[in-house]
Amino acid sequence: MVTAAPPRPRATGSQGVRHSPWTHVAQAAAALGAGMGVGRFVYTPILPLMHAQAGLSAATGADLATANYVGYLIGALAGTFLPRLMRSPAVLRSCLVVLAVSLAAMPLTHATGVWLLLRLCAGVVSAVIFVIAVSSLLGHLRGHPAHVPGWAFGGVGAGIALSGLLVLALRTVADWQATWWASAGLSALLALPAWFLRPEAAPPSASATPGPGAERRASGPRTHRWFAALLASYTLEGVGYIIAGTFLVAAIEQRSPGWIGSGAWVLVGLAAIPSSALWAGLGRRWSRPSLLLAALGVQAVGIALPALIGGVAAALVSAVLFGATFIGVSTLALATGAHLRFPRAVALLTAGYSVGQILGPLVATPLLRHGYHQALILAAAAVLASTVAAALLRIGFPHHVPALGHPVVRAEPAPDRQSTGLGTAEARAD
Repeated sequence: MVTAAPPRPRATGSQGVRHSPWTHVAQAAAALGAGMGVGRFVYTPILPLMHAQAGLSAATGADLATANYVGYLIGALAGTFLPRLMRSPAVLRSCLVVLAVSLAAMPLTHATGVWLLLRLCAGVVSAVIFVIAVSSLLGHLRGHPAHVPGWAFGGVGAGIALSGLLVLALRTVADWQATWWASAGLSALLALPAWFLRPEAAPPSASATPGPGAERRASGPRTHRWFAALLASYTLEGVGYIIAGTFLVAAIEQRSPGWIGSGAWVLVGLAAIPSSALWAGLGRRWSRPSLLLAALGVQAVGIALPALIGGVAAALVSAVLFGATFIGVSTLALATGAHLRFPRAVALLTAGYSVGQILGPLVATPLLRHGYHQALILAAAAVLASTVAAALLRIGFPHHVPALGHPVVRAEPAPDRQSTGLGTAEARAD
């Protein structure tokens, strides 16, 4: 009698129920689509409608963007200092509800102060949703190939594309108020699969008597120089990316037919869907610092195109280049920071990125009185400066830094056993 081999173990929940990793990917993608793609970025295609129909000035529009990014920083800090809350399904579900309510309340008033509070609130819960979803991915999909969680990050792009399509469809038949209500409905729809996402499990208790070599592994090599270059690069990227992410549609619509701006935003989302998985796949051949340098260079070109050339073709190419890089830059930067094993690397990088996003609209506001194209030039310059810092990161980069609790890896890992990402030490060829 021939006995069949036992099936390969799969991810399980707390009750021992088997789950496909792709189910977890879909749930996390829905959470990221609701929290980031809609909750955070739907403001970009709605902004021109609010200028035209709600009397919103360019300066006030920048203030609303800044309020959202301040809220995001608050939420990110809460995720850093209150880790127990980030492992709570109730917190995730509450944030999904609050997000939909904050979007639905935007058209109920014309008071700038209320708008500021609503966008601040949306920023806080968007960040908490992001932290819970990403922590869940890294916890439950550890050991899977890097492209698997990469597809979950594509949920941000899917949310952008869906919200862009929604605004594009409604702009000719409804007003700015209806677009906010429809966006709230879209976020609620995405919240349904996200509702069942399992947050990251609590970490195991540390042993009272550490094993041999544990102290050496905990301290690790000194990587301050490279981390400083990475932090500078990622902070500058936050400045440049958020100016483009906020004002790209409005800038395009100043020189092109109205539908081109919203259509370009849909392209941003569509290009973003596979981008994280694509950059993860490229990581099998090239080092993260090299990929980060390439992604930032491409992004700087994409941001500058609508301001320097104009026209429909430049707008659409810009959208594709921007969408294909901004999520990839984030995943590459965070993975590089964790690889360097600098203390609290991911938290520090997220804080720097958030500060950059707060500064972006503020430094761009004086340029908005002449339109949005000078702001895009400023954004491209900031990303170009980020590229220079990333180039410094490549000089003597320590490719063999061990992950926490693991020895140094000297050889390229086999493709089918590549880790999900943030802590694997891989030798890469530049």
